[in-house]
Amino acid sequence: MPELPDITIYLEQLAPRVSGQPLEHSRIERPFVLRTVTPAITEYQGRRVTGVRRIGKRIVLGFGDELFLVIHLMIAGRLRWRAPGQKRPPGTVLASFSFPAGTLFLTEAGTTRRASLHAVQGEAALRALDRGGIEPLDATADAFRAQLTLENHTLKRALTDPRLFSGIGNAYSDEILHRARLSPLALTSRLSADEIARLHEATRATLLEWTDRLRAETGDRFPEQVTAFRDGMAVHGRYGQPCPVCGAPVQRIRYATNETNYCARCQTNGRRLADRALSRLLKEDWARDGWEEGG
Repeated sequence: MPELPDITIYLEQLAPRVSGQPLEHSRIERPFVLRTVTPAITEYQGRRVTGVRRIGKRIVLGFGDELFLVIHLMIAGRLRWRAPGQKRPPGTVLASFSFPAGTLFLTEAGTTRRASLHAVQGEAALRALDRGGIEPLDATADAFRAQLTLENHTLKRALTDPRLFSGIGNAYSDEILHRARLSPLALTSRLSADEIARLHEATRATLLEWTDRLRAETGDRFPEQVTAFRDGMAVHGRYGQPCPVCGAPVQRIRYATNETNYCARCQTNGRRLADRALSRLLKEDWARDGWEEGG
């Protein structure tokens, strides 16, 4: 699922391409993707884009008169940009939006069909889509600590809960916890002040570092290779490979369709966290809200 660094780069490349541009034509190619009835999608035609922004893991395009299109990519959704005359992207296209400078395509791989598009009017309707989490890059140490300890959950659940923190998902939570040298199953109520401070610093450093890396890789191109598994990640998607810090093999915890990666030597005092022994904890904590889908 694209997370805060990925969404940031999407916005940075989308803004200069569509800001001030009129929407010439929109096409909903898979009806399920549009989750709202009013306002009608035809009301946006001819209107100019007044701005782009992020709400959690959602991308928002403003069209004046408080009309907004809100795109949630979920796990397999992606945005593709094609200049006039270029071929449409391969794969399943859910919707397309044509501007004088080019066409924005919403695509989705696989068959789960979780990506969504909401057409809403009014800031109140837009806020209703916001899960309420604080922005991790804007949070002071005190605000971060208060949010983290608002409820008692595992760190993995807390970081990926969109009601607590905005824009963090499965991939970057793994990287944050590895940098902070903390177990994904440590309970928020049992963290020391030093551990919370380390987590706050690791959250900022990880998100800023990866945003800068993706920005440098993308240049002035529209991002095409948006993935949760990237070269240079310390543990996410690296099960069995050596930890870049200590060399121990990266471990994983699996529950249903979810997975988290960690280094036992760096994060759990050498203890390997067994899937079977933790199944009850994962069921009660991770799976309740579906941390892989929120935000």
